[in-house]
Amino acid sequence: MNAPTPTALPTPASLRGAAQAAAALGEPLVVMTTLAGCPYCDLVRNHHLLPMRRAGQVHAVQIDTRDRTSNLQGFQGENTTPAEQASVWKARFAPTVLFLGPQGQELAERLVGVAVADFYGEYLDARLQAARQRLR
Repeated sequence: MNAPTPTALPTPASLRGAAQAAAALGEPLVVMTTLAGCPYCDLVRNHHLLPMRRAGQVHAVQIDTRDRTSNLQGFQGENTTPAEQASVWKARFAPTVLFLGPQGQELAERLVGVAVADFYGEYLDARLQAARQRLR
């Protein structure tokens, strides 16, 4: 029997570790901030990031902006929570998709919300391309 296909992106224990793993592959770390019950988060996750992750095209994770209890290691090795990290990033809207380098630097303009769902894939691809260029 096949395991059910996950409908969530993984949540990292360490942002630094996740970003270094992505950079080792020549990729930015793509972080999506999410909220439970957010239909736009589901759209971005299920129609864009999860299929790209499954195809090996992107190193993507998610953090819940309301999660104040899970431990998360930040880019400098500090202990934080997903909610605190989202606040540090000033990621006030869900979904916010960030494109990060190995030290946590933003490599491309973040995608905030979903302005036009039909064009989201193109916006995402353009940001990924810009982030990859900055990594090289």
